Amino acid sequence: MTWTERFALFSTLDIVAFAMLFVAWTSIGYFIENPPTRRPSVSRLMEHYRREWMAAFLDRNPRVFDAQILGNLRQGTAFFASATMIAIGGGLALIGNADQLAGVARDFTLQAQPILLEFKIVVMLIFVANAFLKFVWAHRLFGYCSVVMSSVPNNASDPNALPRANIAAEINITASRSFNRAMRSVYFGLAASAWLFGAMALMAGTAITVFVLWRREFASQSREALLREVD
Repeated sequence: MTWTERFALFSTLDIVAFAMLFVAWTSIGYFIENPPTRRPSVSRLMEHYRREWMAAFLDRNPRVFDAQILGNLRQGTAFFASATMIAIGGGLALIGNADQLAGVARDFTLQAQPILLEFKIVVMLIFVANAFLKFVWAHRLFGYCSVVMSSVPNNASDPNALPRANIAAEINITASRSFNRAMRSVYFGLAASAWLFGAMALMAGTAITVFVLWRREFASQSREALLREVD
């Protein structure tokens, strides 16, 4: 089967839904990371508190509490990285048994051509693989942050103390940004799984995912709590 014949298997609605998925993924990510000045997102608000954390870290002695927090952040990224790796393995196993998966799909009266199912699974795997890479990078950046924090002198008046704390804050922010991008990839990977039920299901899953992300970043109770001090 040629690529033209494979492409012809997808309806116009499938192509529109597929484009909507990727446009929504990139657009909501950009909007969250670059929100309007008058309406910051939770992710942007947390950058303020991460910098405040490093400022408080200078005068805290001993600094065991800070090490525990960073350890918890690294454990969280390691857990999700492991979970996405398992998901990738499961997805590859499904691709290798597309004929059997098509048989299951027929039982649910779904679009059952193996080539279509394989492509839809590949789309999900793209999101999961992106999430895996982002989680791994976030884990590594949190490790870099711990090294820089360890180099901060115990004496807050030392001329190297504040600059190094600021560097640690920026690395921490970069790590959290990578973690958040990975989580968005997971969300949209779940939305992509709705494509197995048809193009309309994919469009609905994409819309729901965008709404959930928007609400958590711009209309949640946690955001209101964070704004009390920042404002």
